[in-house]
Amino acid sequence: MNTAKYRFEGSEMNNKLLLGHPAGLFILFFTEMWERFSYYGMRALLVIFLISSLTDGGWAWSREEALGLYGTYTMLVYFTPIIGGILADRILGYRNAVVIGALLMTLGHASMAFDTPWALYVGIGLLIAGNGFFKPNITSIINGIYINAQDKKDGAFTIFYMGVNAGAFLGIMLCGYVGETYGWHFGFGLAGIFMFLGMLQFYFAQSIFGNVGLKPNKVADLSDAINKDEKSYDDVPNNVQRDRYIVVGILAFFTIFFWAAFEQAGGSMTIFAKDYTNRVLEGSAATVFRIANTLLTIVPLIIITYVLFSLFKITFKKYALSNTFLGISFAIIWIIVITMLKNQFSEVSTEIPASWFGILNSFFIITFAPLFSKIWESKYNPPATIKFGVGLILLGLGFLVLAYGSASIPQGAKTASVSVIWLILAYLLHTLGELSLSPVGLSYVSKLVPGKMIAMMFGLWYIAVGMGNKLAGSMGGMIDEITTKYSMSTFFLIFTFVPIIAGLLVMSLTPLFKKLMHGVK
Repeated sequence: MNTAKYRFEGSEMNNKLLLGHPAGLFILFFTEMWERFSYYGMRALLVIFLISSLTDGGWAWSREEALGLYGTYTMLVYFTPIIGGILADRILGYRNAVVIGALLMTLGHASMAFDTPWALYVGIGLLIAGNGFFKPNITSIINGIYINAQDKKDGAFTIFYMGVNAGAFLGIMLCGYVGETYGWHFGFGLAGIFMFLGMLQFYFAQSIFGNVGLKPNKVADLSDAINKDEKSYDDVPNNVQRDRYIVVGILAFFTIFFWAAFEQAGGSMTIFAKDYTNRVLEGSAATVFRIANTLLTIVPLIIITYVLFSLFKITFKKYALSNTFLGISFAIIWIIVITMLKNQFSEVSTEIPASWFGILNSFFIITFAPLFSKIWESKYNPPATIKFGVGLILLGLGFLVLAYGSASIPQGAKTASVSVIWLILAYLLHTLGELSLSPVGLSYVSKLVPGKMIAMMFGLWYIAVGMGNKLAGSMGGMIDEITTKYSMSTFFLIFTFVPIIAGLLVMSLTPLFKKLMHGVK
């Protein structure tokens, strides 16, 4: 049972701990995992599918056109959460919004399984709408659970972020493998299957959250959940709350710069992997890759499966149906993974799928997130500005690695064959930067914003992320123009200097932030 130090909102079962956190956090962990599986699985295929030739089953779009659609899509999936957040705050409740969003996204992925233009656009539209309901409200449920355990939030959001990246890892790997091996639309369809299973898993276990996330007219005021002799978390003077909103706004501004560069992963970096990287391995190199890829796949999956069984021990008796759907989804995953690895070991040579490199980000997050979570909960926890600054600088250094690695590519070249090591190192640095910034940003929004405004403010935060995504698509679409006039290294140097300068600037604001946050750490 929970210790006396912390009191988590929700049912009695929610106060049974797993890895030092309430069991309900891991219901949300797996729900978010399957949503991210579907999102990143589809994202990994979209640009490659659009620019692939007609003979390869693609639509033969130009890079600029494909990255333009990619940027618009990834922008809008972060713009709609403001609407979903407001509807959840005032009408639906967070839990209903999550279910509605998951259902819409399931239908969106199902639509994209059909090989027609109308199906693609209808599918993208449903995914954008569904994400608006889903994205801000699942994080709002976390806020409700931890309303009386504020200093556990950084660790909680970092664990939650592991779920995000476990889903991204599996989605990119398996949807990418299925799509590039058996047909693009089979990959899109696979994303929909796991979104549906994730929705069912959440729906049949949601009572674990007690009153957290219900419709507004059914929920007691949050102050009712706080002891009579305690001051409400929302009860702060206007000038203090105004200052905290300013902090959120400044952090959101710097977040735009981060995502404008980071989201090259689904655009220009995917093109770099497809057309400029040597992905065909033979002999001992192929053997080394197969062994490394097996470990890369199996080890994280074993860890996540262990978390799954640990959750089963706590919740299966009361939430058997939810756990059954969760178990089915993992059984399917294991079958696909074993089939994929078996086929790879039977081949004479191995061609690394272009989408494969995207899993490195998720793998590194799964590997390093526990370490970062411990640091954030220790006495060495740095201020928000330092975390953001370090994140931006590490991101810039990752692009510096790519700039160096691409120095040998001739000006204006459409193809090349550089070593895979540069992409691997870049993804490592980008991931360490992401861990320093992204989950921490969500945590600080939840700390600095009143509970009654939390879903809407998460929506506003995601608008900043969406702006960064649109910039990523627009700037990434200039890859041909810049490499023709200058070089591939010049293209990547743009994404080196901008984040580093932004990182140094936000770190210089540390004294100001300390004053404006009024004691929030």
